[in-house]
Amino acid sequence: MFPWISDALSATIGAFRLLRSDMLLIALGACTGFLLTVLGIPRIAGLLPRDRGRAFAIDADKSVGKPMGAGFFFVCVFALAVFLFVPWRLDILLFLGIVLLASAVGLVDDATGGLSEYKLALFDLLAAGLAAWLLMSGGEPIELWLPLVSGSFFLPPFATFLLFAGVIWISINATNCSDGVDGLSGSLSVVSLVFLAFLLYGVVGDEATATYLLIPFDPRSGMWASLAIIMVGCVAGYLWHNAPPSTVLMGDAGSRPLGLLLGVLVCASHNVFLIVIVGFVILANGATGIAKVALKRFFRILVFGRIRFPLHDHFRKEVGWTGSQVLMRFVIAHLILSALLYALLLKVR
Repeated sequence: MFPWISDALSATIGAFRLLRSDMLLIALGACTGFLLTVLGIPRIAGLLPRDRGRAFAIDADKSVGKPMGAGFFFVCVFALAVFLFVPWRLDILLFLGIVLLASAVGLVDDATGGLSEYKLALFDLLAAGLAAWLLMSGGEPIELWLPLVSGSFFLPPFATFLLFAGVIWISINATNCSDGVDGLSGSLSVVSLVFLAFLLYGVVGDEATATYLLIPFDPRSGMWASLAIIMVGCVAGYLWHNAPPSTVLMGDAGSRPLGLLLGVLVCASHNVFLIVIVGFVILANGATGIAKVALKRFFRILVFGRIRFPLHDHFRKEVGWTGSQVLMRFVIAHLILSALLYALLLKVR
């Protein structure tokens, strides 16, 4: 009698089903994270601590006085968006708690500068261990795979835990060391997050593709991919204000939880060597400096004596690149290398 009512009801039900689809929820979460971060940062900037400069850092004086620690805000937005748009699961909720704690510790260091590098390293190790434990909380042995090797294998649980914790720790500190040029750490992280999201959602999390490529299938991978895409939206909102010349800085409150997320996503793929494939420039920029300092401090071995680390400082000081040139060229290199290594990884499989 009233066909338009039936049509309207059908359209409403169809729209509701569409809204329930995973991809749309992920997109809504990313867009929400972007908008809240873009609109919120100017409103909370006055509450943030101010950058006091860093010893030996190139052009550190240009950042003095800028609001620092904005990473804590976009990490809180990330946690809220995940809570609203990702189906609740205990390990995901616990992981959000670890990310927020890592960001809070980073904010304390940004505000006071009172945490020594040893204290921060120990906390990073604790955060990495907790995250690795969450990844293994199912109690079942985790099936791992390697680039250029067909098939998969198992390690003893404790060995897998140590491997995961080590990779996550390296990721946290390499990402942190890459922060020092306007837009650099955030932009490199976004590239890595996008590659990891595609791998987790479309390869490891897709049974047909994973079986064809001889990769262990994990139905939980799509959930981790959701976190990656939502974080991309939040970091993009931060980069809106951090584009050269920046008006706000993420500080340790942003770089450390970003590195934590990257490391966890790599481990969730069941292939720890992906840290090299999707994070090559991040590792070259940050982790090499960590290795140089550790070798010199603890073993009296000097390597890369003529190279300044983080690597972005070498290109600014020794090569003469501007901060904008470092940003653009590092991101281009990261995109090209990640795409080539990613394609090679899947082609060889």
